Amino acid sequence: MERTIQKKVAVSGGSWITVDVYGEPDAPGLVVVPGVMSDAHAWRHVAGALRAWPSVAVVNRRGRSPSGPLTSAYSLRTEVRDLGVVLDEVGTAQALFGWSYGGLIALLSADERPVRQVIAYEPVMRPFARHALPSLRAAHETSDRDRGVEIVNREISGFSAAHVEKLRADGRGWETLRRLSEPLHAELLALNAAPSPDAMARQADRVDLIIGQCNRGTDPYGTSFEDVRQRVPQASVHEFAGEGHLGHIRAPERLSRLLDDLAGFR
Repeated sequence: MERTIQKKVAVSGGSWITVDVYGEPDAPGLVVVPGVMSDAHAWRHVAGALRAWPSVAVVNRRGRSPSGPLTSAYSLRTEVRDLGVVLDEVGTAQALFGWSYGGLIALLSADERPVRQVIAYEPVMRPFARHALPSLRAAHETSDRDRGVEIVNREISGFSAAHVEKLRADGRGWETLRRLSEPLHAELLALNAAPSPDAMARQADRVDLIIGQCNRGTDPYGTSFEDVRQRVPQASVHEFAGEGHLGHIRAPERLSRLLDDLAGFR
């Protein structure tokens, strides 16, 4: 489906959020919540290939253009409240889908309001990558965005130096990663400062958790996934064959088909 409109939604602290809507703007559908080092634009191929919902609304979380700043009072609670404002704006959603940090936000949101279905792809929770916080803070304080991108790829995700150099060779792509790294320290700090919930998504009728086959049981995403899964005992677990954390980049059409298949369980 094609993107039809972009909404601007006012949130707390004088900030704002843009929401890219695909399909029928007034029809309840799927709300997509990207995670760290991602924005609404990065999910356009997934959103455009979805067929099971009449509309798809992709949230461009605060801290990434053209949305507003994080603001000084930023926390994980800020993200949950922001999503609540977006849900009120777009109308009753048929389902929430969150990736990584966005998956945690979606699950916590469904702990506070009734939701028909939550789908979370490798959601993360504390403690997650706390070892990287000092180096991320130093990169943030010196505005060294190149270093920020290196840290998230090498020290957190565990990619090789050759992988980082391949990313750097793509000038436009590297510049996008540099831009997306700006709120990285604040987001990871907020993630690790939030209290660990005993349970999540208690008001969801159905919860589906997706784990990339390549990340089963491995740090950091597979182990954090298990921490989340233990707090959502009612969830069904689905493995995304041949993929890791970046399935929306590497295989957007296959991910869309998986999400469409999960919609059939409603």
